[in-house]
Amino acid sequence: MIVYGDRQFAVGHTVLEGHRFAFAPIVAGEPLLSWGLPFGHAERDLAAGEYLCNERILRALAEREIDFALPGRANFRDVFEPYDVVDKDIVPGEQVAHVGEPGNFQGFHRAGTRGVGTRNFLVVLGLTSADAALATAIAERARSQFSERPGMEGCEVVAVTHTEGGGKRRPHNLDFVMRTLAGFVVHANTGAVIVLDHGAGAYTNQDLETFMRADGYALDHVPHAFVATSGAFEEAVRRSMRAVTDLTPAVAAAQRSEQPLSGLRLALQCGGSDAFSGVSGNSLAGWVAKELIRHGGGANLAETDELIGAESYVLENVRDRDVAVRFLDKVATFKERAERHGASAEGNPSGGNNYRGLYNIALKSLGAARKKHPDVRLDHVLDYGQPMHERGYYFMDSPGNDLESIAGQVASGCNLILFITGNGSITNFPFVPTLKFVTTTGRFELLSNEMDVNAGRYNDGMSMADLGRETFDLVKRVAAGERTKGELAGHSQVSIWREWRQADGAQLAALQAESAPSGEPLSAVDGPAANLSFEAFVGGRGIACEQIGLVMPTSLCSGQVAELIAADLNARGGLPQGISRFVALAHTEGCGSANADHLYLETLVGHLCHPSTKRALLLEHGCEKTHNDAVRFWLQERGYKADEYGFASVQMDGGIERVMERVRAWFASSLADAPVTRPVLAGARGLRLAMMSTGSLDPASVACFAAVCVGVVAAGGTVVIPDNDSLWRDAEFRDAVLASPGHASPSLAYGQMVQRPGLHMMRAPTEDISETVTGLGGAGVAVMLVAMGGHCAQAHPMIPMLQVCGDAEVASRYAADLDLVLGDDSRAWTPDQLAVIEETLAGKYAPKLTQRGQVRFQLTRGDLGVSL
Repeated sequence: MIVYGDRQFAVGHTVLEGHRFAFAPIVAGEPLLSWGLPFGHAERDLAAGEYLCNERILRALAEREIDFALPGRANFRDVFEPYDVVDKDIVPGEQVAHVGEPGNFQGFHRAGTRGVGTRNFLVVLGLTSADAALATAIAERARSQFSERPGMEGCEVVAVTHTEGGGKRRPHNLDFVMRTLAGFVVHANTGAVIVLDHGAGAYTNQDLETFMRADGYALDHVPHAFVATSGAFEEAVRRSMRAVTDLTPAVAAAQRSEQPLSGLRLALQCGGSDAFSGVSGNSLAGWVAKELIRHGGGANLAETDELIGAESYVLENVRDRDVAVRFLDKVATFKERAERHGASAEGNPSGGNNYRGLYNIALKSLGAARKKHPDVRLDHVLDYGQPMHERGYYFMDSPGNDLESIAGQVASGCNLILFITGNGSITNFPFVPTLKFVTTTGRFELLSNEMDVNAGRYNDGMSMADLGRETFDLVKRVAAGERTKGELAGHSQVSIWREWRQADGAQLAALQAESAPSGEPLSAVDGPAANLSFEAFVGGRGIACEQIGLVMPTSLCSGQVAELIAADLNARGGLPQGISRFVALAHTEGCGSANADHLYLETLVGHLCHPSTKRALLLEHGCEKTHNDAVRFWLQERGYKADEYGFASVQMDGGIERVMERVRAWFASSLADAPVTRPVLAGARGLRLAMMSTGSLDPASVACFAAVCVGVVAAGGTVVIPDNDSLWRDAEFRDAVLASPGHASPSLAYGQMVQRPGLHMMRAPTEDISETVTGLGGAGVAVMLVAMGGHCAQAHPMIPMLQVCGDAEVASRYAADLDLVLGDDSRAWTPDQLAVIEETLAGKYAPKLTQRGQVRFQLTRGDLGVSL
């Protein structure tokens, strides 16, 4: 029973925290309001106390394990009124006044136009996704060396890697990528930077340097080196380390000094939002941003689609009509981009948002917009990653995907991040400190080791002025060097606004109508069967060379925590009985995109069910679209036994340390009574082999690969080749392996597990080799055989990849990375390759790429995936 003043009414259902009920009778067709603005219209007359539910919230809750009854049908519909500036009277607003005596903090002065740093890092920047493993290895090597070198204690090193530029085609987001990388290079927190380029991506170091000089970036004012890394991995590391050594004195010499607060630029970001985000956390961030602007600083609001429905609030106080029009143009462009991929920008709220009371994009946006205080004027509108040069309040175009949006804000020059979270998002950026505000006291207490500010105290009665002053003092201390909870935890992630594949909507209907592959193998030619004999692990799902404990993150935000857990399990020594090692497959999907979840989930299942997976646990962050309940629901709908897997939650289990304990306990318990799988003698039957190439191949190499393919298939095994590989483009290869060479089409979707042995072609939507390799892993292959025709690949973290080469010139450059150099006698090539496959499957040989940690797991978004 609800009693408020002289009013009294009953609530007819159990209402989840943060969800809404009618406070007064509502007539059919009338708007439902939040902060005085509409987020829907009543489908029928509603009585006071009725649980408000739209269709979306009922679908989202159906996936959750809820033990009480929900309304049987929706009682309001989403209605989004278009905001048209044409008929609006835009009155230029006033920005908040300066304080009498602007404050200072201890920061790093940078030369030229680079501004003021809050941190001082040597950044190892991978130019494209293909440079990720190398950048990580160099940063680890540098940290190890500097920790023991006198005078280098203050020189922090960080790798910055991302998903873009791995193909050959000019990407549609190239301008976004160039601005982001350029902004990272000259960022005020970058003490020095090396940029790594392996030379086979969609753009080069020269392209980046040319872009920076043409657009006036202060490149000459930052110690830097552009490093070409083509050639063997270890030689590339040594060459890069020489550049690192040359740059470190400049980083180590930088000292903090008194700098004006006007040098601070705040990134205002939210993730894992709930119904209290607009009430407490976002309003607190808006208060802090207002106070900084009074001291001459700047603040950056982003996430374009998370302002749909709140346009009237954002534009209540705006510099002029041009700024208002530019803001609305960004919203319109964002909507159009989503539509040409068959998506809606209004589909942004995640399952976690829905669960915690954000029913639709309007309700989410009305809360998100509170990061702009009503007194603060919107001064500027930026493209993604465009630099901020003046004081004031900015809007930057970006998707609602947290990490993609943050990367653009950092590139714009933000040197401190205020991250507001309802669920308790633990994300951090590598070289810019992140202060995390939690919207409720209960969630803060659950995650106090990971969160910095309990904004929920405002809900509990603390005044916003008192909470704001306390938080502003914390902001100044963090800017001056005090470590945030995220920095102390030592993890971070980067994701640039991912490419969208459709430049227009011309192909949309055809792509949407495209049928799924049948899963039936292609018709292969008859030939001599491969004679293979080795000891391996054999089960109902095929042959495996090891037994892995898999920690699978359900989204990008739990990825690095999964890696921390796997590393901890491996470092403890005395691995559980039957486990050869633990692996985490961190990725960038499961949150903040449309039309890509099916590709990710299909690939996820392929790895959960992989012959090498002895036990697997799914690790959710807690606020994503593909949270644990969603994955469990998806598995059960498709006939998989979800109870075979473990489930853990970074947020609900109480943070990193507690979830680590839970994961350790689950693996120990699930393996305690499990029978030990011992290797047995195996042959080609049951073997799943992936074959691919990097670059064009000579005729002898093509013939050799065709012979291996035919031999494995003839022996009852499986060969999977991606449909974008140069092998399929070679007429001699097709003629040698296909019974009907002119009629081949993909038999497997991206990441689809093989169900029937034989020759298969897997769809590979992009040219990024890491994305292709990840999809092949989902197909369940036991080993990958790569013909190197021009450059090195990045291997799969879980599945061995063998690189072979028959080109003498290429082999001379990459000899240290090759597992087999094909000799002068081409008659020995096929048996030599079969022999190294045997040794690998028997566990007697570890491929070079795996030994060096040159691995990558990157999921594709396909042709219709788009960031939201």
